[in-house]
Amino acid sequence: MVGMDSAHARLLAEDLAEGGPSDARLRIRIGVPALEALQRGDAAPARRALRGSTDDPTATLARLFVLGDAMPAASAADALPRLGLTGAEQMGVLSRRDGLVVPLVAIRPHQFDEQPGWIASDLDELAGVFPLRADHVLGVGGAGRTLSAMLPPSGSGRALDLGCGCGVIALHLRRRGYHVVATDISERALWFTRLNAELNGLGGIDTRLGSLFEPVAGERFDLIASNPPFVITPRTDGVPQYEYRDAGATGDALMAQVVGQVAAHLAPGGSARLLGNWEDAPGVPGLERVRGWTAGLGAWVVEREHLDPVRYAELWVRDGGTRPGTAEHQALMDAWLDDFSVRKVDGIGMGWVVLADIPGLARFERVPQHVDTAHLGSHIAEVLATAERLAGLDDARIAASVLQVAGDVTEARHHLPGAEAPSVLELRQGGGLARTEDVDPALAALVGACDGDLPVGVLIDAIAELLEADAEALRQDLLPRVRELLLTGMLRFP
Repeated sequence: MVGMDSAHARLLAEDLAEGGPSDARLRIRIGVPALEALQRGDAAPARRALRGSTDDPTATLARLFVLGDAMPAASAADALPRLGLTGAEQMGVLSRRDGLVVPLVAIRPHQFDEQPGWIASDLDELAGVFPLRADHVLGVGGAGRTLSAMLPPSGSGRALDLGCGCGVIALHLRRRGYHVVATDISERALWFTRLNAELNGLGGIDTRLGSLFEPVAGERFDLIASNPPFVITPRTDGVPQYEYRDAGATGDALMAQVVGQVAAHLAPGGSARLLGNWEDAPGVPGLERVRGWTAGLGAWVVEREHLDPVRYAELWVRDGGTRPGTAEHQALMDAWLDDFSVRKVDGIGMGWVVLADIPGLARFERVPQHVDTAHLGSHIAEVLATAERLAGLDDARIAASVLQVAGDVTEARHHLPGAEAPSVLELRQGGGLARTEDVDPALAALVGACDGDLPVGVLIDAIAELLEADAEALRQDLLPRVRELLLTGMLRFP
């Protein structure tokens, strides 16, 4: 890559602001169905809608930088009046061939919370590029959107984006108030991170070249975020090794290394948000293996998916662009399945890891249901704050606390036909992780009575009298469950 010229990048940012293919402009220009197809990775409807467009800057820039199409040089020059084609060539975002302009990078719209912006990355399958180069720098995919949703809504102090790729997480962190260090083993990725900082008018991001935590040895951070190259890849000749997803480790060793080194780099009161994969070893589920990696820190690990080896292999062979039915596809599937078979892996977990120095925080759970990530970062921050508060409260102090049921919690009762009493009682969470908790009449009554008025212990005594139960025994039964409902966000401290 050529060096980053900030002046050229700012001119490009001005041209994009004037006529670039933002989501709002694309919605008007190609229509909502084509835009939604584009967001799903299908460029055909958008390309059809823009076919033949050469005199509209938005269409020209969309065809160049979103779809990866070559365009007439005159049209491109009109769409980039400030930067110009010479400036674009000097930047390394375009090249000229036989009267046409050919894009060298993708530049696509990205929403930073409420603020629209741009993310540059390598051209990909959406732009018809296949196969991907080994040092391909990924744009914003599902994993990047998930990790950005997990970040605190605001913050201060120092943050680390470990393995920053195109820099989208670093940019989110900077927008939310952190001073950011972004590291990557790829100079190409750091170039894109610097370009994206310029395109979005963001300073305060320190890019450093190196593997994992090596560039920040001895430093500590208030927040560590990482979507590391965690993909479990067979160490076999002929299997592509893409830098953005494969660090060259065997199995999930890379993930174990990242998780294990977080504690040495967290400042007091700091926390980490990570994405990852982990394997089921013979007799040891993956979540239990992750528990061993987190020694010394409070941990909340959420397994969102659990795949068998065949589905896992299919996922990543397809991610590399290999089509089923080809000899290459068969060879890659064989390599993945042979690797899992030899190492006796029969399942792979995929999910989130949240780490913090909070005594007693040790949650390792599967959450397969759909979760609305719009407020995920706030929910994670609330869980960590509640876990820290609960660490200093014994049962007596919980009993003395006045609590409130969260506003998004509803109760569901299921009756057998003709039965007077419900056979199943459930508490359902509308936000958070959309949990459903089975409860008994005593706990349902307690939650229903938590309106911020009377202490929990007083409520339990009243419920015990109503149910003709032993009050002390009911306390011993309900208080740990109250603690759990507080941690999940169904109950709250006022």
